[in-house]
Amino acid sequence: MKKVCIFMSSLLTTSSAWALVPPDYKEPPSDFKAEIEAGMQLNTGNNQSQNFNGRTYLNYDTEKARQEFTFKVYYAADKDSTTAEKYDVFAQSSYKLESGYIFGRGEFTWDDFGSYTKLSTVSTGYGFDLLSNYTQSLSIEVGPGYRYDLPKATDTDLNPAANQDIILRTAAKYNIKLQEYTSLNADLTSEVGEDNNTLTLDVSYRNTFLQDWAFKLGVNVRYTAVVPEDSVKTDTITTFNLLYTFQ
Repeated sequence: MKKVCIFMSSLLTTSSAWALVPPDYKEPPSDFKAEIEAGMQLNTGNNQSQNFNGRTYLNYDTEKARQEFTFKVYYAADKDSTTAEKYDVFAQSSYKLESGYIFGRGEFTWDDFGSYTKLSTVSTGYGFDLLSNYTQSLSIEVGPGYRYDLPKATDTDLNPAANQDIILRTAAKYNIKLQEYTSLNADLTSEVGEDNNTLTLDVSYRNTFLQDWAFKLGVNVRYTAVVPEDSVKTDTITTFNLLYTFQ
């Protein structure tokens, strides 16, 4: 009888647990999302190296606003010295309207081996969705901004002066879900100023192999119309990363 009572008690406890937490239970969707990735990179252009890169992305999206923050690091070294060291910080606040949104954005780059060692861009403007459904999304952003960039030192100019320019920033962000576990993302950004123009294309392909884990292949191409002497106008970074998503 004692064994029967113990068995019945265990059965009731288990049944109660299943009633409280059904087997198909899922956590409610969260406004917060984070991504952390790391892996290898291949540089061409002003940097020639293969080594490490990492990225952290934070997104807090509510009914009225969206906050985004991205931090990227690129580092490479050979047996003698460091050959590449770059840090990117992006932050954007978007406030949603009945149609579209207004935003404020800041971008900051430190690159010891680039054609410009310090770049800062602050911009604001208006964005809207041209396409938004389960498989695809396309948004456009446009607005004025201010750009500060410091060219690298050269043999003819050991202490170059920084450039300061008023710009018009235009960006297109496209995402498509190719299959259930694969997606493609492409961001194209143009900055047009009186002294210099830049065009940046950032493309990534993601393949999810576990619930929160994915392989990610990324290519970043940046074209700068005016660069210091002994610099090339196009920089390319190719990355092969393992990505984990918190959501």
